[in-house]
Amino acid sequence: MTAILPYPLLAVGLAFMWLALGGFTPGHLVLSVLVAVAASHALRALGEASPRVRRFAAIPELLGIVLYDIVRSNVAVALIILRGRRASRTSGFITVPIRLTNPSALAILAIVLTSTPGTAWLDYNSARRTLLVHVFDLVDEAEWIDIITNRYERLLLEIFE
Repeated sequence: MTAILPYPLLAVGLAFMWLALGGFTPGHLVLSVLVAVAASHALRALGEASPRVRRFAAIPELLGIVLYDIVRSNVAVALIILRGRRASRTSGFITVPIRLTNPSALAILAIVLTSTPGTAWLDYNSARRTLLVHVFDLVDEAEWIDIITNRYERLLLEIFE
């Protein structure tokens, strides 16, 4: 199976997203499958190792937390902008020590932090194992470090390492 489809989850996810965004027609179905298979083979040609999921049960929990945080952050950022609290808001950079080493887990953490309004992943230092994160409304640096390490990194460690 891996000779035909080296990354089956990637291919299925890509085809599903293609159909969800472009609409379901027979032509889109064929094209999405062709693109998904080609992308799967392209990733194999790059020499990328397939991620090993250690604990599938933690994935729904992580997904729920991330969706909740994205909605909550959308509301918080919208209120800051609509109320015009720009003067009382303090943006800042925080350095977060991190234990993750798995490239897939790090990529997911980057997606989570960047897709959550008000935060952006800026840099990962593999030698020092730290992240540089920008926070739109930085009130308490320790609270943000706790959120990243105990809400996201803990579950990603369970899933991948």
